Amino acid sequence: MKTILQQISKLAIQLNRTTFTDEQIKSNWLGTTAASNEAILAAESRLGIKLPDDYKRFLSITNGFFTPRDATEPTFETIDKINYLKYVDAFLLEVWNKGILANVGEQLNRAIVIGGLNDEQYFFLIPPKGANSKWQYWKFANWIPGEEPYLNLESYFLSVLDFMKKM
Repeated sequence: MKTILQQISKLAIQLNRTTFTDEQIKSNWLGTTAASNEAILAAESRLGIKLPDDYKRFLSITNGFFTPRDATEPTFETIDKINYLKYVDAFLLEVWNKGILANVGEQLNRAIVIGGLNDEQYFFLIPPKGANSKWQYWKFANWIPGEEPYLNLESYFLSVLDFMKKM
């Protein structure tokens, strides 16, 4: 995953240097320093859940990441800022838990926001509901409309990189 994040960083800076800080341009990196194991354990304790391994690998590379793609991608938050959607945007849950939208709302009720706190879109980790289910990875924006699922975190970042290469 680190190679993908490095490629995104380098390409984004090449495409639009004015968007980034001098430090980001100098380092060719849109991430930060890695999260400590203690910070990850503290977040898991605060959330009452064991986070998926691929997300913890991401955090071991960078504790937050600016994901450029024409401002349609969420910025990934530092581990201390992630939280359940119900504590971040209760109104969104209210809207998506009515009528024909309730099946999506049921998933959102469990969603953890790991990206997009100050953006027009979110990136969610949705914990498994039962022993036979897996973590879900969703980019979510009302203008999509609704959820855009990914197999895992790496598949999301690969989609960002693929899109950027076509620009």
